[in-house]
Amino acid sequence: MRTLAASIGLCAAVLLASPTARGDDASNRQASKHFQRGVALYGEADYRAALVEFKRAYSVAPNPAVLYNVGETQYQLQDYAAALTTFERFLAETGPGDGHRSEVESDLDILRARVGHMSVTTVPSGAEVAIDDQPVGKTPLDRALLVSIGHRKVVASLAGRPAITRYVDVAADDSLTVTLQLPEPPEAASAPAPRLEIASRPVDTTAPSHGSSTLRWLGWTATGAFAAGAVTSGILGLHQSHDLEAARATFPVSSATLNRDAQLTTTYSIVADSLAAAAVVVGSITLLSTWLSPSSGPPTRGSSATTRVVLGPTAARLEMTF
Repeated sequence: MRTLAASIGLCAAVLLASPTARGDDASNRQASKHFQRGVALYGEADYRAALVEFKRAYSVAPNPAVLYNVGETQYQLQDYAAALTTFERFLAETGPGDGHRSEVESDLDILRARVGHMSVTTVPSGAEVAIDDQPVGKTPLDRALLVSIGHRKVVASLAGRPAITRYVDVAADDSLTVTLQLPEPPEAASAPAPRLEIASRPVDTTAPSHGSSTLRWLGWTATGAFAAGAVTSGILGLHQSHDLEAARATFPVSSATLNRDAQLTTTYSIVADSLAAAAVVVGSITLLSTWLSPSSGPPTRGSSATTRVVLGPTAARLEMTF
């Protein structure tokens, strides 16, 4: 396992002896605490936590010596692309006499064989792109991205559209182009209404519809005719039933007479029941039409009527306002 033992004292000493330390002792003491904590976590192989502490130390009091620790931690996490970038920055910010320079140059030769390049485009453009959950920018990107070899996760997200994820295998020296087609925005789902109200417009009763009045008149006429027919047939059936009873009590009587009286009684009963049912159906329809339509009675100055049918989850009701 790679170790930072040789660099702990040197980096801490550089932090405290730097010009920034002399100018801002409080910041450098804070940076030194983060640095020492990072070294302890690195020794416990908690590399992700150590990396956070080393980066915080560098942000509080920037010093090239800390970049060495950042790069070594990234190397341990097998984030080869990030370690390569950090070590190149370390060499650019330190002098030729730095004790870690030759070691870092040797590491760079190894790291350059463990990275590839990836160009990411999205349709439409303007999407945020992340590789292995690390944000890398918004499309269109101005350059190809340096990525570590291996199985890489690429995610593109754009406000209003579902994010899209793609997994890409990257080999050393690869130069890949990845195009991500983002799904169309989902249609807005309409919230279900708790109930449905079908309301008629207020109707001026001073102007009834002639056609509607005619239909209602025909309906009531038919209802009356069916009802009258049902009553008449019922009376005839009852009278025929009495004749049948009288014939059965008479002796002697022929079977033909009994069969004829029984058949007539049954026929009158069926006709009466049918006409009564027709009267109920036609009357109900006409009555409902009368409720849902303006009154055809004498006009009342300034009067109006409103009818509303309310359909709820478990019930329905008719509301009328006069």
